[in-house]
Amino acid sequence: MRYIAYIFLLLGLVAEAQERIPSGREEGSPEPVRPSGVQESDSIKAANDTIPDIQDYQIISYGRDTTYLDTSLTIKKEYRYNYLRKDNFELLPFSSVGQTYNTLAKDLDYNSLYPQLGARSKHYNYMEAEDISYYSVPTPTTDLFFKTTMEQGQLLDAFVTMNTSRRFNFSIAYKGLRSLGKYQHILSSTGNFRLTANYTTKDGKYRMRTHFTSQDILNQENGGISNREQFESGEEEFSDRARMDVFFENAENLLIGKRYFLDHEYFLVRPGKAFSRLAFGHEFRYETKYFKFNQDQAVEDYFGSAYQRSDMEDRARLKTMYNRFSVNYGDRIFGDVSFKAALYNYNYYFNTVLYRDDEVIGSQLKGTQVTLGGTWSKVIGRVGLDADVEINTVGDLNGSSFKGNAYYAISDDLKLAGFISSVSRMPNFNFLLYHSRYQNYNWQNDGFGTEKTYTLGGTLSSEKWGKVTASFATIDDYSYFYESADPEQQPRMVLSRPAQYDGTIGYLKIKGENEFRFGKFGLHNTVMYQEVSQDDPVMNVPRFVTRNTLYYSNNVFKKAMYLQTGITLKYFTEYYADGYNPLLGEFYAQDREKIGGYPLLDFFINARVRQTRIYLKAEHFNSAFTGYNYYSAPNYPYRDFIIRFGLVWNFFR
Repeated sequence: MRYIAYIFLLLGLVAEAQERIPSGREEGSPEPVRPSGVQESDSIKAANDTIPDIQDYQIISYGRDTTYLDTSLTIKKEYRYNYLRKDNFELLPFSSVGQTYNTLAKDLDYNSLYPQLGARSKHYNYMEAEDISYYSVPTPTTDLFFKTTMEQGQLLDAFVTMNTSRRFNFSIAYKGLRSLGKYQHILSSTGNFRLTANYTTKDGKYRMRTHFTSQDILNQENGGISNREQFESGEEEFSDRARMDVFFENAENLLIGKRYFLDHEYFLVRPGKAFSRLAFGHEFRYETKYFKFNQDQAVEDYFGSAYQRSDMEDRARLKTMYNRFSVNYGDRIFGDVSFKAALYNYNYYFNTVLYRDDEVIGSQLKGTQVTLGGTWSKVIGRVGLDADVEINTVGDLNGSSFKGNAYYAISDDLKLAGFISSVSRMPNFNFLLYHSRYQNYNWQNDGFGTEKTYTLGGTLSSEKWGKVTASFATIDDYSYFYESADPEQQPRMVLSRPAQYDGTIGYLKIKGENEFRFGKFGLHNTVMYQEVSQDDPVMNVPRFVTRNTLYYSNNVFKKAMYLQTGITLKYFTEYYADGYNPLLGEFYAQDREKIGGYPLLDFFINARVRQTRIYLKAEHFNSAFTGYNYYSAPNYPYRDFIIRFGLVWNFFR
């Protein structure tokens, strides 16, 4: 709660007045992107400029790509107005906000060459270092995001940033959620605190950016509904979802993480001052995480036999420290070249050692990795090329990564991009070692090897006609959790175990997006087709997913308000969706039950008044008349009809 107090103290300093500034790009126009070499402080206005340009309110990504603050109201803003604040087309949310998401497509683009903690269902709202943005603004700027949740609670994301000088900026933000949910014992309570700063010296030779994050994601767990007839019958008695039976009401899981990040660079030869440039860089990360599962009393008819009957607590911990040093060179002939070396220290551990029969399950995986690599990029006329390679040369965590991209501007409107990648990395730590009070959830897999993913694809994009992306991936030694419970003898149990698939999986994914305009009306379409070739059903996705939005937009009240209203249809074909295991915080492959084949209809009315966007939505309003067969995972129903509202409000001092 002290973080919230800091936020509102700063808000009080900068929210005395809301000035009129340009409202950003027009409806339907592309989001602008600046070249990555643009300095963060280049476009700060002089003190005597009374009305800064909207493009001076810069947002700098981890990769140093720069966009500006956008206060417009578009259909893509509607798609991003959710808990994650990004388009969740490929995700299927559970019934309560902040609970978790099932996947409608597989993401094979790994940001890290190293294994992660695991508990992947808890990480959708966890902000990694690559998710943190930095800022440069001519005036203090505030962004307030608010949205209602399920039953008691709210969702609030409050952010403020300011430049104390042309060269130094800092920001502070807190995103907090509390959602009681409509079923018994599924409370969600999360918090994401972020503090960032970036600085450039007057001569431009040194630049630095840093951040600190503290995040906690808490979910009460009930194992899903235990009597599905209560839900599927549609009986009025159980329209109050709190009356429905669930498997248990005494468990919760929690993910907590803290991270310290520093990235700085010193130029011996500054860009723009000579034919070439030369710089030395250093990136530092120190992060601590733990994931725990608590349960007051053991539920053996769900998770199997336990070593104790009460006060159940499983806790996995991970501490990592990462130092990367780089030499960066660039000129007009060879392009930009970087040579890098990284030192990665990890400690994944439990506070117990398990002796079972003749088997000893250790309590720790600890070591040091040395990684060597480099990057290269070059623009030649309308063609852009870049490549990134990394290899683990020392340590027990084998792995390597190669990623290449090519871009070609066919015309001012039509662009073609291709990509290729080869990634080999160890599975997450919870595949390799796990301890639990439940007997089935203890293992040490020394024989697991690297998972190998090879991807080839491309994107054809046009502002007029939309874009289409196609990719094909092959995966060897795919790591997954499977369900070991007997479907006839143990139909109500969840006994997930880790495994590596000894075959090869082929994964084809084609995704298209376009928009048609008819005067004040628009039809926005997103369609995805997928095909998986495998001998056993270990990686499952729906073959077809579509989202279609028909909407109307216009200025009203003498152009004092911009209004947008419409209907969105989302549909995906039936497939063997992954089941959810709350003890591990993971999804597991299953072939007992298919979900999908039901439409999801949302009606929305959105409006913009100056820098304020107001959102009102009737979610899944067709739930009462299309049948109660909508699930997000086996035993976990999707959301019922609900009306939610909120706003995004920007202040400029």
